[in-house]
Amino acid sequence: MSFLELARKRQSCRKYDPEKRVSREKIERCIEAARLAPSACNSQPWFFIIVDDPEIKDKVARATFGKVIGFNHFTMQAPVLAVIVTEKANLTSFIGTQIKGIQYRLIDIGIAAEHFCLQAAGEGLGSCMLGWFDEKAVKKVLNIPSRRSVDLIISLGYSADDTLREKKRKPIEEIRRYNLD
Repeated sequence: MSFLELARKRQSCRKYDPEKRVSREKIERCIEAARLAPSACNSQPWFFIIVDDPEIKDKVARATFGKVIGFNHFTMQAPVLAVIVTEKANLTSFIGTQIKGIQYRLIDIGIAAEHFCLQAAGEGLGSCMLGWFDEKAVKKVLNIPSRRSVDLIISLGYSADDTLREKKRKPIEEIRRYNLD
């Protein structure tokens, strides 16, 4: 399929078939796609912890919602959670961040995460990026050092509903211009 077809196919999945396991081969291809993502100064500031053990996965999933926050319960159905941990940026990227005041590592992780999710869609898998979670609890469950950050979690699995939803996006005329138009 073309890239635009893949981009149209990829959507945030919030209803997984909990009985269908995801093969490690498919997960590895998703990680390989993320590994190939560009990053500022080639810093590659990411590390992926793939959580597919049901007991550990459920502990991490519980850290994505709480008594007050009612969303993200679907993570309990997802057979896999990919936890993206920030690694230290290389010196050039670190200096650029300090001078420009831009968190390049977050941009880099976003690009890598989207590569992961697009590959997942190409594999027939559903995914959803999660930015809302209890980082301290996730770090505790996965023994992540305090000096590292957990910036994103991606749920992954086979969608329980393959219906392609209409994407509600701004018209192209509202998001671009050419030169001084």
